[in-house]
Amino acid sequence: MNFLDKMERKYGKYAIRNLPAIIIALYAAGYLIAMLMPQLLAYCTLHPGLIMRGQVWRIVSWILVPPQSPDLFTLIMLYFYFSLGRTLEYTWGAFRFNVYIISGILFTVIGAFLLYYVGHTTGYFSTYYINMSIFLAFALTYPDMQVLLYFLFPIKMKWMGLVYGFFILVSLVQGGWADRIAIIASLMNFIVFFLSTRNMRRFSPKQVHRRREFQKNVQKIQPNGSTPRHKCAVCGRTEKDGDHLEFRFCSKCDGNYEYCQDHLFTHQHIRLNK
Repeated sequence: MNFLDKMERKYGKYAIRNLPAIIIALYAAGYLIAMLMPQLLAYCTLHPGLIMRGQVWRIVSWILVPPQSPDLFTLIMLYFYFSLGRTLEYTWGAFRFNVYIISGILFTVIGAFLLYYVGHTTGYFSTYYINMSIFLAFALTYPDMQVLLYFLFPIKMKWMGLVYGFFILVSLVQGGWADRIAIIASLMNFIVFFLSTRNMRRFSPKQVHRRREFQKNVQKIQPNGSTPRHKCAVCGRTEKDGDHLEFRFCSKCDGNYEYCQDHLFTHQHIRLNK
């Protein structure tokens, strides 16, 4: 069991659920501030110098700053990223998705302070590349999933991911050091999770569909006063730890090992030596 598994077992119950919806709600609040009190939005940006002078709320308030103006294209893109984030949260589990997004935010704050103290300048840091990290994570997790580009052209996620990756590389080459640090810091969560973590695996849409069908058809039986009928082999949670939990045996593990919905697709398969 690696470090992330241990952390999830210990703190998984504190994970923020429906985080993609919360992110969209924060953007909506940011758009509302921009329309009603546009001067207030300037007090929400990530500025290390002003943070050190006492404006500590900027460490988190910059998340309210929306990535673009609220036009129709932006609304479509926000809904697109919301759908991707919700699917990733459903696939990975709430705790791992929390770690992914929050680490992206923390890396961005660290990058801003690094640029301020080393480069003696302040770049523009936003959640644009954090949203991009959601897209890249989805493209790597579901490379063969097909979407309609501009609602017309079918294209697989892996090709869109390569195109977005190309544009990111162009921005790194053509941009200044402020742009480079902002991009690298915001995407550091993607780098850490998918280049340094061994247990983040690819999940096919077929597996997710199988999981959803199970959640629709399964019927829980929980007699009062009896011992738990289900127990996750990774985190140890049972059906008594929450009505939202679902359990299923893994057909790829040797033996009768049962897992909750957060670990059904993320656990390491158990193989017995024969």
